[in-house]
Amino acid sequence: MRLSIFLTIAAIGATGLVACNKSPPNAPSAATPAEKAATPDAHPAATMLSNVTAAPDFVAKVADSDRFEIDAGKLALARSSNRDVTSFASEMIAAHTETTATIKRAIAAAGVDITPPARLPSDLQGKLDDLAKVGPADFDKMYIAGQVDAHQAALDLLQRYAQDGDVAQLKQFAADTAPTVQRHLSMAKDIKAVLK
Repeated sequence: MRLSIFLTIAAIGATGLVACNKSPPNAPSAATPAEKAATPDAHPAATMLSNVTAAPDFVAKVADSDRFEIDAGKLALARSSNRDVTSFASEMIAAHTETTATIKRAIAAAGVDITPPARLPSDLQGKLDDLAKVGPADFDKMYIAGQVDAHQAALDLLQRYAQDGDVAQLKQFAADTAPTVQRHLSMAKDIKAVLK
């Protein structure tokens, strides 16, 4: 669940919209204090790239992120012998399986007709393929570095939608999910520091 590259690619098409849709410099934020607090460490520049405020786009990106995290976690369980890495991978599989179920419940509660994609986009599939091919000596570092990037991008995506999304139930999902993603990002950074 590396997400930052696919978000960057998706955001290229949205960059023109961002430039045309800028709020005045002193415009008040649409986020409530609770929504702001839900995502304390999001990276502002990446948040601008994650300009996904329409429900179908948001759901697709969350689904892609979850699937990537689950599949990468399974690879880590199969290939790593580092206890910190395998423990993290197990948590990612469980957490992102739950996130998938939770967003489906939010979609149903909202009564919107959105179906998450069934397959990973080619760029994320390519990242998984690269991870599967890397040698044993480099696997843990590559997996965890990808997790730092993926969780930062996911946090930025959730923050953006929690503030400016177009479906209330999905905005609540984003705000509720962000603290867990923040915790996972911190965990991944801690593991990355030890692996150096």
